[in-house]
Amino acid sequence: MMKNITKITCIGAGYVGGPTMSVIAQKNPAIQVKVVDLNTARISAWNDEDLSKLPIYEPGLAQVVQEARGRNLHFSTDVAGAIAEADMIFISVNTPTKTYGKGRGQAADLKFIELCARQIAEVATSDKIVVEKSTLPVRTAEALKSILDNTGNGVNFHILSNPEFLAEGTAIADLHAPDRVLIGGEHPEAIAALAQIYEAWVPKERILTTNVWSSELSKLVANAFLAQRVSSINAISELCEVTGANVEEVAHAIGKDSRIGPKFLKVSVGFGGSCFQKDILNLVYIARSYHLDAVANYWEQVILLNDHQKMRFAEHIIKTMYNTVNGKQITVLGWAFKKDTNDTRESAAIYVADHLLAEEAQLVVYDPKVSAEQVYRDLDSLGSRTPADNRRLVRVENDPYIATANAYAVAILTEWDEFRSYDWERIKKQMKKPSFIFDGRKLLDKIALVNLGFHYYAIGE
Repeated sequence: MMKNITKITCIGAGYVGGPTMSVIAQKNPAIQVKVVDLNTARISAWNDEDLSKLPIYEPGLAQVVQEARGRNLHFSTDVAGAIAEADMIFISVNTPTKTYGKGRGQAADLKFIELCARQIAEVATSDKIVVEKSTLPVRTAEALKSILDNTGNGVNFHILSNPEFLAEGTAIADLHAPDRVLIGGEHPEAIAALAQIYEAWVPKERILTTNVWSSELSKLVANAFLAQRVSSINAISELCEVTGANVEEVAHAIGKDSRIGPKFLKVSVGFGGSCFQKDILNLVYIARSYHLDAVANYWEQVILLNDHQKMRFAEHIIKTMYNTVNGKQITVLGWAFKKDTNDTRESAAIYVADHLLAEEAQLVVYDPKVSAEQVYRDLDSLGSRTPADNRRLVRVENDPYIATANAYAVAILTEWDEFRSYDWERIKKQMKKPSFIFDGRKLLDKIALVNLGFHYYAIGE
């Protein structure tokens, strides 16, 4: 029989591992939960007494950490020690898109997953349940089991797939009241052991069990379907602009159809984040590897449309500003890929900014949760220009009124609620004339801004 789980270790203290383990610890005070990572700065931030310095910003996260940390939630860099003592090990490390070799640009890079498996195999002296929490391609569990079972030290490993379905910005709410918890596996007692942990707060009927391959694929497919809806409404936004229709009215009308529903029909300058693009590319790669070219082409179009939306927004700024932005200050409001997070991975703002910088625009960036260091890191990682040029062309400010002073245009690229409450009359007075607003999130009140004298453009109108 599977023994009761009393000690959990999670390898990886990032956007998934940190919040997920914090809530598991909060809801299971009798279980010791240890989150480990080799990144000492990240672990130090998780342990900082000042909860505003946690490495991840999520509404409600600080309160959860405050409740559980030190009681049964611990953050450490001692990976080997935490592996050795754990009954259950969650693997929650990065699985980025490959940048080299076969599958470059599409396939998931599994090197960190394999390193975890090999370290678990090397350290473990007692039976373990190993839970895949990272987003992984189908049949990764098979590879994990092969590595773990061939160590020759007599330890039994049971592999489970338990993908996360969190939305950044609402991750704690999603963890506290999930639509479903998905557990894939072949060993009934291991499945029951993990289910019991979630049953501390999740109704049993919301805990779904499948075979491990269905679970792995479900995560990719869920993100593909959500991203598809974003690209679909964004495609319609371009049609609305040339026909005189209003995309919000169209979205509202079709969203009333119970078969379609209203969610993920909010027009934008394009989706971002660590999951959507990576997971669709992975799905495309898997389909192509099985010679399912029609399937691969279908899903790849979701990515192509998303890229198109970002580029046409940037091109519209340039065209509207008399076909030149050279030397003109454009203020970018919002750098995170969505509101209520400090995550900038694949943010539309990065690519819109890059396109404007290619035309030698002078950018000033303001985001309430993203640091200047992160903005420069994101731009430098593209390799479009030297770090020195990025710093010559881009300034990051901590005050939106300073950021918008002397701007020719303001581009809204994240839907932060605070942008609605700004004194736009004050902003208008300190901008160059004519004063442009390019609203990539359809966030602001068009009539009010036009009455103030702004030239206002929103996607989908």
